[in-house]
Amino acid sequence: MSIASTITAACPECDAPVAFDRAPLNGQIARCPDCSAELEVTSTNPVTLELAPEVEEDWGE
Repeated sequence: MSIASTITAACPECDAPVAFDRAPLNGQIARCPDCSAELEVTSTNPVTLELAPEVEEDWGE
């Protein structure tokens, strides 16, 4: 019988645990279950989260 382990990291905005069912990838986007902040995985060992950059429109300027 195998037990699935959940990987967690702290939200940098509210410090709530953000859980991943499997090992996250660098650059992966997650959402905090408490404050709904969009987070980006910046390191996988240990898992580190930062606020995801805002998507900016580029009109070819």
